Amino acid sequence: MPTTLGQNQYGKAENRVVKITRDGATHHIKDLNVSVSLSGDLDDVHLSGSNAHVLPTDTMKNTVYAFAKEHGIESPEQFGIVLARHFVTTCAPIDRARVRIEEYPWERIVAGEGGDGGGHSFVRRGQETRVSQITFDGERVEVVSGLKDLTVLNSTDSEFWGFARDKYTTLKEAYDRILATDVSARWRYGWSGDAGSADEGSVGDIGEPDWNESYEQTKRHVLAAFAETYSLSLQQTLHQMGTRVLEQRDEIDEIRFSLPNKHHFLVDLAPFGLKNDTPEGAVYLAADRPYGLIEATVLRDGADARIAADLTTL
Repeated sequence: MPTTLGQNQYGKAENRVVKITRDGATHHIKDLNVSVSLSGDLDDVHLSGSNAHVLPTDTMKNTVYAFAKEHGIESPEQFGIVLARHFVTTCAPIDRARVRIEEYPWERIVAGEGGDGGGHSFVRRGQETRVSQITFDGERVEVVSGLKDLTVLNSTDSEFWGFARDKYTTLKEAYDRILATDVSARWRYGWSGDAGSADEGSVGDIGEPDWNESYEQTKRHVLAAFAETYSLSLQQTLHQMGTRVLEQRDEIDEIRFSLPNKHHFLVDLAPFGLKNDTPEGAVYLAADRPYGLIEATVLRDGADARIAADLTTL
């Protein structure tokens, strides 16, 4: 039976890189998980087993570590751009490189009476994981940044009522509920690698963003919108979060969220002679599953939707 080889790629996944930069007694840490994937003229290795066009994945691993030393790591985006361009421009059979990076944040330990941690002691900060995906096809760079596992909760200012019903609906309407979610977000930049020019499908001319500043400010706007929105649905909150980011950050053209609704249910304390929901507060059961899953993209007017619908693949 005849067959045709379809899309294919290969690479080295999850290269764990910890880069320590020493500034005298003060040290700085970058902790990354880097995955490289290459595609191009690779038919022969699949069809005949010829490895002539195959750069070993061990070489990709070595390149990641060598580049961490040679080029440094200012940001996941900067490091990914350098890597992606290298593989496409130095390996002739390769016409597209994708680099995915997770960054694990650390902060200094402040210890002792003088508040000095010695400049070299750190504690892992567990608030969220920063992520980025850099793709280079020989002409243009596409940068998608984001975060995952950013857990947020509003203890009030959230309702859910007026929903559709059928014979299987048992949910009661809620006029004051806990709203909690683990934010997973990806945002795409209009910058495409040409200084001073925007990507096709982008709005306006921009230069290369300050990746670290853009990340911190985007996260700040996501959190502010979550906190400030009186929510009638998690969908409404999602849209407000995306809209605020695009209104405040000109370098971003598109943002997509995946928000699991982390349900909190009032515990029935009546069997113990206790009234639970009182003006002084209440006790809830935090359920981890099943959960509602709310996902959507918010676009700048005139921009194209390019972020994958399934964020687990990005």
